Order: sequence, then C-alpha cells, then structure tokens
Amino acid sequence: MTPSTPRSRSPGLRGTRETRAAITDFPRVTDRRSPLLRGIPEGRCVSSPVRILFLLTLPLLLALAAPLAAQPIRIGEIEPLTGKEAAFGQSSHRGVLLAIDEINARGGVLGRPLQLVTEDNQSKPGESATIAKKLIGRDKVVALIHGGTSSQTLEVAPFAQNARIPLIASTATTPQLTTMGTYVFRTCFIDPFQGGVLAKFAHNSLNARRAALLTSASSPFSVGLARVFREAFTAAGGTVVGEQRYSEGDKDFRAQLTAIRGTAPDVIVAMGYYTEGGLICRQARDLGLTMPILSADGWEAPELIEIGGAAVNGAYYSAHYSSESTAPEVQEFLKKFRAKFDGLTPDSLAPLAYDAVMILADAIERAGTTDGPKLRDAIAATKDFPGVTGRTTIDADRNASKPAVIITVKDGHPTYVETVTP
Repeated sequence: MTPSTPRSRSPGLRGTRETRAAITDFPRVTDRRSPLLRGIPEGRCVSSPVRILFLLTLPLLLALAAPLAAQPIRIGEIEPLTGKEAAFGQSSHRGVLLAIDEINARGGVLGRPLQLVTEDNQSKPGESATIAKKLIGRDKVVALIHGGTSSQTLEVAPFAQNARIPLIASTATTPQLTTMGTYVFRTCFIDPFQGGVLAKFAHNSLNARRAALLTSASSPFSVGLARVFREAFTAAGGTVVGEQRYSEGDKDFRAQLTAIRGTAPDVIVAMGYYTEGGLICRQARDLGLTMPILSADGWEAPELIEIGGAAVNGAYYSAHYSSESTAPEVQEFLKKFRAKFDGLTPDSLAPLAYDAVMILADAIERAGTTDGPKLRDAIAATKDFPGVTGRTTIDADRNASKPAVIITVKDGHPTYVETVTP
C-alpha cells in the first residue's frame, strides 16, 4: 500500500509543501499600471489567490505573446542516402546541413529558423515520389531540395508543381526536368551544356577525331548526354565510330569493350555513374585499351577511384566546381566544410546543394514570405547569385547558367584541368 498524502490546510490550494512554497514566494505585483492591480486600493497587497492565478496562467500568456516569427520554416530534403547512389546523397546532404547551420547561426530567415526534414529514397525507383507526397502533405514543407539522380528528381516534379511548392534540384541535369512545371528549378548546369563541353574538350584538348560511345540504355541521364555529345562532336568534325549499350547495375562490360576495341577510337565516352564507371575503366585497361576515357559529372565521387583503382588514372569527367580553385568563396567553403566534417574535402555535389539552400534562403528574404507563388517568383528572379559553384543566374527556363570544369584523375586524385563558361 502507498501511504496517503497529507492534505494541505490552505483553503485555496491542495498540494505539496514545495508547491505551496513556490507560490507563496512568487514576487508581489507592485506596478500600479498592471492590469492585475486594477480596482485594488493603493496600499493593499495582492491576495494569494490572485498570485496563484497569475502563476497558473503565465505559460499561456507567454505562448499567446510569442510572435509568429519564431515558428520554424520547414524545408524538405530528398536524397539517396543509402543504396547504389549513396555517395551522391551523402555528399549533397552534407552541403545542405552546412548551409542550414550557417543560416540559423546568423538568425535564420525573416527572423525564423530553418527546420530541415530529410528523407532517404534509398536509391530506389518510386521512393522519391512517395516521399514528396509525405513532405508536402504531412510535414507541410514550404520548398523541396532534391539531390541524387535526374530520374529520381523527375518523380518529384509533378507533386511540387501541383502543390505550388518550389522544387530546387541540385544535381539533376536532364533538360526534361524544368519543362515539367513553373515551380521546378535547378542550381546545376544541364546536359546540353555539359555534353557540348565534353565534345569540345575531346575534339580540341584531347585531339580526338574518332569517339566510341558506351551508354546506359536504362538511364535518361546517360542517353541524353550521349545524344548531345554525338551531335556536338560530329558538328566539330569528329566521327562517332560506334555505340555500345549496357544497363545500370551491370558489372561485366567486356563484351561491349571488345566490340569498341575493334573500332579503333581515339577516346571512349562512357556516360553514366561512378558505380559502373570504375568497373568500365578497370576492364578497359585489362583488355589493353589505353586511350582516354571520358565521362560526365556522374563519375564525380570518391568511390570512382575506390572501385577503379589505378585504372581510373588518366580518365576525364566534367564537374561543377573544383576544390583546387583559389576563389575566396571556394576557400571559405572548404574551410567551413572541413571543420564540420572531420577534414573531408567535398566533391561538387556538396557545394551544389549548399548553393541550392542559400539561393532558397535568399529568395525567401526577397519575397518576405514563404507563400508558394511569391517564393516561386523570387527564385525565378535570382540573378548573378555569388555561389560556391560560381555566379548563378536562373534563366527563363528555370535552369542555372554557370560554368563547368574538367577534372582528370592523376595519381589517384581528382585534379583540375580547365574551366568552360556558358
């Protein structure tokens, strides 16, 4: 049995001695302007019941007095944090975290902190669409940031458009994305620009005249880039001597590479992602193919070198920035990033995501609200934004106009080659 609690002798309060002491010790209200003293003759003290009432209602009064500006602004983030594209998602997520922390440290946006709601699409088809519905419908986010691949981001665009919630893609380069609605934006360059840059580099810098394509037939990213490269390379006077195809997830490319060897190309153009890219380089070298292998930003991940080893040396790919840049904004970003993430040097995906959040925050400030249509208009008006990945202007098609860089792998390390402007 539990002993009964002694009853309080106070006529107006029942409870423990500590509770009674806390209320008894509550300071008296002496300011005659206080509404609590109206009607009480001067010289009379406020009775204990009045002090009790004040104490009990104080939390409610404070809650009602809290300004709306203190409410957080919810931002949704969708990334492939696990699965075969996890390197992309984890890098982008670090950039988002750094931006959110920096913005909140300086007071937030419109006097309100940013609250990040992050979801993992596990690199699985269909997951980004499911997550987008949840973030918009249940979490009530005011905008979406999406890293990962073009195909994943394409799933989200219709939901953002229908809800009139801005979507900013930090790494989706397929031109199709921003044609899906006026609420869909990106902070990276697009494949027609990237493909043209690679064709120009192959023809002018590598002096290649014969190119063989190795394309992932199941990837819109790979197929689109291969098409653009073919058009630009042939327009420059080069010849595409053949095209071999594979599917994402394949691990054996020897048959395709053997067929390519028979066409005697000056360069192999393997548009795709790092998971296949490292294996392609390794197997190409095993078959005695010594010509340069060229790809796009889908190869930019430390795992490319982990998978391909020494066979990746001499390969080239396009990227959105280089950590070797001496630009002050790049060096400042590197300093903050390394301090937060144990000395890690970021690839392009982290600063792209960082810039996406910063552009969003800047647009909210300029709009003066998180209202969807007004925020959309402010993002669309972004011009010459000084980002880590270069000065960014959102064009009439809601794409980012910005430079690209060419990276080569030298002695197992990504190394800057040159910058190409739009």
